[in-house]
Amino acid sequence: MKVLFMFGGLPHYYNLVLNRLNQVAGVEVVVVAPASQGKNVGAGVHQTEEGIEFKVFFLEEYQAFYGKTFFKGFKKLVRQQKPDIIVTCWPYVVGFIYNPSLLLLTKSLGIKLILKEIPFKVPAFQQAREFYAKGGLLSEDLQTNLNRDSLLFRMKYDIVTYTRKLYYNLMDAHVNYVEEAYDIIGSYGVDASKIFITYNSPDTDILLATKEKIKTLAPILPPTPRRLLHVGRLIKWKRVDMLIEVFSRLLQIYPDAELVIVGNGPEEENLKRQVNSLQLDEKVKFAGAIYDGETLGRYFMSASVYVLAGMGGLSINEAMCFDRPVVCSECDGTEKKLVREGYNGRYFEDGNPESLYDVLNTLLAKPEDLYTMGARSGEIIQNEVNIHTVIKGYIKAFNFVTENKYGLHYPSTS
Repeated sequence: MKVLFMFGGLPHYYNLVLNRLNQVAGVEVVVVAPASQGKNVGAGVHQTEEGIEFKVFFLEEYQAFYGKTFFKGFKKLVRQQKPDIIVTCWPYVVGFIYNPSLLLLTKSLGIKLILKEIPFKVPAFQQAREFYAKGGLLSEDLQTNLNRDSLLFRMKYDIVTYTRKLYYNLMDAHVNYVEEAYDIIGSYGVDASKIFITYNSPDTDILLATKEKIKTLAPILPPTPRRLLHVGRLIKWKRVDMLIEVFSRLLQIYPDAELVIVGNGPEEENLKRQVNSLQLDEKVKFAGAIYDGETLGRYFMSASVYVLAGMGGLSINEAMCFDRPVVCSECDGTEKKLVREGYNGRYFEDGNPESLYDVLNTLLAKPEDLYTMGARSGEIIQNEVNIHTVIKGYIKAFNFVTENKYGLHYPSTS
């Protein structure tokens, strides 16, 4: 079975997932990605071809008449490759609606279509207009570019909603990261039998093996009971500025506390200026972007608690692989399956620095409890959300759309 994935780039973490999927007996993974810098990948997302074990076709993107990007020469590639399944995502899925010849081609070749998404910031059908009117759709810079009271705004998002209804029902199956997909996608008329929950995960086998190796190495930072860690792109919706603000207040109670920030991005200089203005240079360490798994793992292992002050996702999984407790708020929805209040982490009210302060103050007051919470994080990864749950979800979806023609099976000890 050949499965063609349409992606806006080659993010390092998902390459490893596709490698594992490509290793399943009977599955061949091929990927289509932009030939130049993709227009649908967030600022600072690390992309690489290193270590890829599947075939990649690089095609130029173009701006289609409906305002979204698509791939030049995609139909020609489909004719050449003749995949059994195409796994698409936003915004490329829209091309199957507004390009009838592409849809006819896939039908004539018997190609099945699967949509991959979280879903994130997708309202239920009945609440769509109210959701957008309240500013539910924001960019990474926390901006919305339409006057919510305008006729243009209402028209645009009515079109978005009904276009979504069309392409949701056009798909032969959906693979999603969160169980809320049953309600959200179901509200657009999609039968629950077509929805498969993969959850989202890096290759946890690699990370868990890395953790065991790190245990034999000297700590990358001197041990301390109150070290906070952030890992991720330095963009506005990560709210690292709020974390720094809260940390400055915590220092007044816990002068031994430290904050380590791993990542880079457009907000880096602003954040460094903030640290300097608060006279925190000796207490806040900017480690830069780290993509080496062992080095990054050593930073996780050096932390007392992992803090995600704004939007995010996989960094939670990564922290939990290294037995760290997690503090977060509303992220991309995947956190609900991972972080259990008071068990392996804590939640704070989204965007509320006072709430974040209260949560961290409580945790740092008893650093001896953080080890137990962190161990529970590791157990959740081992037993509930890991690379094996992702692959199993995909295999179920593939067998469903092909009516079990290939009889795919994914054995696992996990």
